[in-house]
Amino acid sequence: MENQEQNQEVQGMVLESLPNTMFRIRLNDGRVVVATVAGKMRKHFIRILPGDKVIVEMTPYDDQRGRVVWREK
Repeated sequence: MENQEQNQEVQGMVLESLPNTMFRIRLNDGRVVVATVAGKMRKHFIRILPGDKVIVEMTPYDDQRGRVVWREK
């Protein structure tokens, strides 16, 4: 649990879909990152399309990769 507290969540918009459930996402601060879908979203078949607003969990160790944890309605 301590590791999850270090991660920060930022909002962004999906630019394009890449192979292997990866997505190119533009964050609100202007950075473009590559993110994969979180396991619970995969398990519940939540679809993510270009143009969707999402919340990305970023680790402090790599600012180019993230994990999509929520899709805005």
